Amino acid sequence: MPVRIRPMLLGTLVTLALVPAIALAFKLDLQNLDIGALAKGVTSILSAHNMKPEDEATIGRDLAAHLLGAAPLVDDPELQDYVNRLGRWLALQSERPDLPWTFGVTDDADVNAFAMPGGYVLVTRGLFEILRNEAELAGVLSHEIGHVVAKHHLKALQDQGYMQVIGSVLKATADDDNREMVEFAVNASQDLYVKGLDKKDEYQADRMGVVLASRGGYDPFGLPSALQTLDAISAEDSRLALLFKTHPLPQDRLEHLEQAMGERFDGLPGALGEERFARIQARLRAR
Repeated sequence: MPVRIRPMLLGTLVTLALVPAIALAFKLDLQNLDIGALAKGVTSILSAHNMKPEDEATIGRDLAAHLLGAAPLVDDPELQDYVNRLGRWLALQSERPDLPWTFGVTDDADVNAFAMPGGYVLVTRGLFEILRNEAELAGVLSHEIGHVVAKHHLKALQDQGYMQVIGSVLKATADDDNREMVEFAVNASQDLYVKGLDKKDEYQADRMGVVLASRGGYDPFGLPSALQTLDAISAEDSRLALLFKTHPLPQDRLEHLEQAMGERFDGLPGALGEERFARIQARLRAR
């Protein structure tokens, strides 16, 4: 699949504004606890279709806080501002432009990227350092935006997580005089980032990522190019362990994308901020 290089195009964009984590707290009366009502309430809260955007954003903020507790953001305001500008521009091309989109690069040598409900996206420095140009980065960010737009994590919680949540509620409140449960949805959600989403969700996010990057003026072959970059790295490389555990192999994703894209994206105008990307990447590698 050919990879093309084109000049960059960006509109009016906003700057970095990471929102502090806000915990979810629910009072439970253990003496009069109605398990059926609790199950119904949790199911309603976790419903991908019924969840309010502000509740979705709250879960996303807490998940981001947990991930940042393990690997904080790289201390480089210019880098973070750059990724936020690019990410928010791409998010504007999606069906959910009004979410509080927030992007960041974590100080983690592993090669990976994470999307959280409500518009929170984190890319590891390990992934940022191996990408070859801004079109590849745009493809990666657009893939993660696709997960948020399609509510993949929320639907996975709805399908398989709520009973685990109920168990977590009961266990966490058993010895709590205040009968208070904090971040119950976050506790259930974290398991998804270890096991990964369904393959069909990853393939769908790939297709959506190609479209979003193209809408933003980027080469639609940026994401396939990034997958080629990953495919060229040895599968034995420890930096890829979690990525390969939670995602289909790059070659499988490339084959699905090739079938989906065909020749429909050939000849489209594209954009690439090669000099800016190279400068920021070189500084990050030198840290």
